[in-house]
Amino acid sequence: MTIRSTGGRVAAFAWLAFAALNIADLAFGVTGDPEYSLTTFTIAALLLLGSGIAYTIGLRPAIIGDDAAVTVRNPLRDTRAPWRAVRSIEGKDALVVRFAGPDGAELRTRAWVHQTSPRAQAKAEARARKQNAALGAQVKGRTPAGYAADQLNEMRDRLRPKTRSGAPDRAAEAREEAAGDARGTVTWSLPAVAALAVPALAVVACVILALVN
Repeated sequence: MTIRSTGGRVAAFAWLAFAALNIADLAFGVTGDPEYSLTTFTIAALLLLGSGIAYTIGLRPAIIGDDAAVTVRNPLRDTRAPWRAVRSIEGKDALVVRFAGPDGAELRTRAWVHQTSPRAQAKAEARARKQNAALGAQVKGRTPAGYAADQLNEMRDRLRPKTRSGAPDRAAEAREEAAGDARGTVTWSLPAVAALAVPALAVVACVILALVN
């Protein structure tokens, strides 16, 4: 299961197309004669920096659930927690995963995808109360983050080790966690950092050259 922001991806692809066309124009003179100057290189570096931002904010973020673990991919960092290391998954104004870290201490990660404002959460709960009053049933007011949390919790319950009676095998989970087999990790994404750092350094270099000259 992979959850991404459709709006973010559309905006990112739109910027990448815009940047590619403008860089092609700067390099090959599609709309006029090409001019290889410091100003041209500065504009190209800014376009590349914008592309790096589009990649890290629009394309990278995702929530991924597979048979082994849940992965929260944010703009610059990746969190991967085996299902047996997950303590809780909650979704209100954002999806939050609590899990056992490398040293056994509880860590918390907040997903970039499906973040909503407290106002949006209040509206979802108000709609649920109206439906409850009209239908006489308990309808849960869910934001997109809440819906994603429900899906991941269902996957987690399905994939956890079971005893013969079908109940969660707490003893097996405790043994694996004690052995370090059920620990989550948080790592920096080198491609994401490079996508921002390289063009940012190029922009700084261009500005310094412009001031020196």
